[in-house]
Amino acid sequence: MARQAADVINEHKYVRVISHNDADGLTSAAIICRALMKKGIRFHTTIVPMLDNAVVDMVIESAAEKDLVLFCDMGSGQSEIISRISQEIIVLDHHVPVGESPAKVIVNPHLVGIDGAMHISASGTTYMVAKALDANNVNLAGLAIAGAVGDKQLMDTVNGTILKEAEDAGVVSVRKGLKIGDGDIADVLEYTPEPYLDITGNREKIEEFLDILEIKGKISELSTDQTKKLTSAIALKLAKNASPEAIDASIGDVYYLNKELVSNVYDMVAILNTCGRMEKAGMALSICMHNQKHLEEAQSMAIEYQHSIVGNINKALDELQIGDNIGYLITHDMESTGMVASTMVRYINPDMPFIAVNHVEELVKVSARGTRALVANGLDLAFALREASGAVGGEGGGHNIASGASIPQGTAEEFISKVDEIVGSQIGNGREEQGS
Repeated sequence: MARQAADVINEHKYVRVISHNDADGLTSAAIICRALMKKGIRFHTTIVPMLDNAVVDMVIESAAEKDLVLFCDMGSGQSEIISRISQEIIVLDHHVPVGESPAKVIVNPHLVGIDGAMHISASGTTYMVAKALDANNVNLAGLAIAGAVGDKQLMDTVNGTILKEAEDAGVVSVRKGLKIGDGDIADVLEYTPEPYLDITGNREKIEEFLDILEIKGKISELSTDQTKKLTSAIALKLAKNASPEAIDASIGDVYYLNKELVSNVYDMVAILNTCGRMEKAGMALSICMHNQKHLEEAQSMAIEYQHSIVGNINKALDELQIGDNIGYLITHDMESTGMVASTMVRYINPDMPFIAVNHVEELVKVSARGTRALVANGLDLAFALREASGAVGGEGGGHNIASGASIPQGTAEEFISKVDEIVGSQIGNGREEQGS
């Protein structure tokens, strides 16, 4: 599939690129843009929060008849919408395909039996196409790793192959430690939302914790013994409530991107997600394209934004509600509900998936997150949100472990009830067996 996509790309002089605004979508866009630049193929890139009819209208208005329209990290579940586009289409995605795609080529791991929610991201899929365009594009592997980390994927199977390629080529280095960004340890623990600890956001408790451990200074400059002591202490904290995968996501291999402007992968992901959320996608893309102009501004924005996420998580703890089969939150004007939902299901109540319903002006947006253990028991949030949102006049979808939706005003309670019922039918038996 990657070879077919590369062949079609090579037939065009101009490519209209549309990609998602999270870390995976932004790295996907950067990978294909850098590959196109290398080939001398002109392109016009637009980053969007979702693929809807408004985006298709924009593409129809801006693309010439002979242009190639290329979707990254979207398009698999919107076959009907993108069928309005008359130009040749390529879809590079890792979401579950829905409907008959109008794309000339669709590169998607699900089509060859690989779970795109866990084992390869859109950036990894796009990297495969970039490699098909030019084998020397292995230097883009760091961006593929960042996209996978941003989507909280496993670094095995296909991702593992990309990682090994990156290591062998010197593009990525791996060290053991705490999976967080770099900087003064007290500062980073204060504003980093993951791992979420009983001291997160509380400077006084953080300093007490570090004084007991006799640790201070920059994370990347800690000795091996200090790193082991810190990670052991944090593992003990996490063991109280967090899911096993939360511990895996917090401690272990830390990836350093040797060919990118931002070395620590968690700093890179935070910057990209922040820029996407703050409608500064151009800034994020320029950093991925090795333009340093806005790097310091983006770094400051990311730290400030992470502070706000920690505040929202603490607020969500006060508003947390528990249904029969789901934890949920119905709130207003809350930033980064996806991160809030992830934190709740990973660190607070891992026995149930978490649904965050957020009223923003005239829109009601939904973020849902599960765990690998819940998925193994039958959870499919993409199906649950697609069915429940459709029942109240909205739309939704995504991955079995992480999904989203938009629903009409006034339908939040009905929507939550339907999700609770559907999730109960998916994992009820598995949860009962676990409790017996």
